[in-house]
Amino acid sequence: MYIVKRLLMMLLTIWVIATLTFVIMKSIPGDPFASDANVLPKEVLENIRAKYNLDEPLPVQYVLYMKNLATLDMGPSIKSETRSVNDIITDGIPVSAQLGVQALVIALFFGLILGIIAALYHNRAIDFTAMMLAIIGISVPNFILAPLLIKYFSVQWHMLPVASWGTWQHTILPSFALAATPLAVIARFMRSSMIDVMNQNYIKTADAKGLSTFKLVIRHGIRNAILPVITFIGPLAVTLITGTFVIEKIFAIPGLGKYFVDGIFNRDYPVIMGTTIFFSSILVTILFLIDISYRLIDPRIKLTSGGN
Repeated sequence: MYIVKRLLMMLLTIWVIATLTFVIMKSIPGDPFASDANVLPKEVLENIRAKYNLDEPLPVQYVLYMKNLATLDMGPSIKSETRSVNDIITDGIPVSAQLGVQALVIALFFGLILGIIAALYHNRAIDFTAMMLAIIGISVPNFILAPLLIKYFSVQWHMLPVASWGTWQHTILPSFALAATPLAVIARFMRSSMIDVMNQNYIKTADAKGLSTFKLVIRHGIRNAILPVITFIGPLAVTLITGTFVIEKIFAIPGLGKYFVDGIFNRDYPVIMGTTIFFSSILVTILFLIDISYRLIDPRIKLTSGGN
């Protein structure tokens, strides 16, 4: 019953986002063809607007848009005559997803290890060093880190390609640039949570019974300490998997973020609305999966509306 309610809430949230996106786009003065008013004849402009239903009243446009959206049809791109919004998303999301998944794996792997080590060596040199690295990772934006990685690893040391997309070598620098900040945040979250868990009475009891540190950390520490990190992983995964337009721009990566920015500059309403709804749908879906995963990780959490 809880899962059904969460599914219905997820669909309602997507509908609200789609409606708000439509209203915001339509509230912007003018339309995508306003700049062509002095170039094309009036009759031609009227025919173009009729092709994209821009001559219809707003309620009619909304009903048509929601009807197409219900069939997963995002509509045609206004500025690209040969491609639909679905085609643009299909072309862009694999690239952004590959980059995002790699960055997510890097951030989780190194972030969790760094946080666990810092917690186990609390208030020691290793802890201070790990947290100093985490602070640097949070403080340095990826649009500053990315050029530095290019300068040293590509220009000076000739170890990796400068930019573009094609081979696995092209993915290394943008993945690390994208993962730096979330890696640092995960490390801090995991350190704080791990310190709290390791000070719990049941941990001290297990330690007093002679359970080794390795088994103590694996069986009891990580499993309970990772819950706050999982909450953070939901929106983080969406941000990384759908791509970050700054990193994609710096490294000349043809991901979905690039098309989204191009849509804003070109006032391509269907592209803006389609990518926004697509981003939001992924976010809502991942958050739903995160809620369900809580029960799998910690059986004490019940999947019922009245559970605590």
